[in-house]
Amino acid sequence: MDSLLTAIFEPGFFTSEPVHTAMIIGGGAALVSGVVGVFTVMRGQSFAGHAVADVTSAGGSASFLLGINPLLGFLGMAVVAAGGMELVGIRRIRERDLVTGIVLGAGLGLTALFLYLDVTMGSTTGAANTVMFGSMFAIPAETIPLALIVGLGALVMVAVLYRPLLLSSVDPDLAEARGLPLRLIGFLHMLMLALAASLSAMTIGAILSTALLIGPAATALRVARRPGSAIVIAVLIGLSATWGGILLAYDSYYWTPGHGWPVSFFVVTLVFLSYVTTSRLGGDRQRRGATLPRVRHSTTGKA
Repeated sequence: MDSLLTAIFEPGFFTSEPVHTAMIIGGGAALVSGVVGVFTVMRGQSFAGHAVADVTSAGGSASFLLGINPLLGFLGMAVVAAGGMELVGIRRIRERDLVTGIVLGAGLGLTALFLYLDVTMGSTTGAANTVMFGSMFAIPAETIPLALIVGLGALVMVAVLYRPLLLSSVDPDLAEARGLPLRLIGFLHMLMLALAASLSAMTIGAILSTALLIGPAATALRVARRPGSAIVIAVLIGLSATWGGILLAYDSYYWTPGHGWPVSFFVVTLVFLSYVTTSRLGGDRQRRGATLPRVRHSTTGKA
């Protein structure tokens, strides 16, 4: 047993402070992304999630220029992008995607500017790689309290709005007929998405964060029969991919001494493999007609 543990966990894994920080912040990001991601996929807003995640790169690069906590930068730009896309108030998919694309382009333009200023004015090295692809072992432990607050805020919002958010996600026409404030719910969902995107961008980078935000949720919705089950499965997939990625990245320092592989590479790869391995099961369920049930209604008005 000891030899097996030694083969899996290289020396110092359990005592390393960067590993502890990565496990806590990465685990929190996976938890929040799994929960929020399920609603994002159900609402058909995966592209919006991708856009918000990419636009956070502008905030992350600005944080290096201003010398502030990177999570604050990621979070600030994510909230601005999510709010801007939702406040337009477009429900038709084509026009909504058009606005999302415009916001995405503007955000990436700002990223290019801030990264240029980071290099020319701040002499910051490695900012582009950290912002775009993450550097989980380099996250300072002082970031943990702020990350936990951001994650807890998103989970509390989901808990409070669970039923109306679920109904508006699976049957917006019924939700509107019942008098639910769809614009407000949509805005709050985008705010949750911003919180989740900022955490995932902080861990595996703005460019790759979509994998953690959308991948586990999409995988879970292929195999789950109920939204609640999908959330649990998405969280488990996200946690397994994130913590497994941290372990593999740490061990990789012993595969190629002094040149460990990026955590983000392993996380994205594990998420991708989970999606591929469930494709067969998801296809079988679709052929049998098994899908997530819609929220049923009755004359009592209960969902």
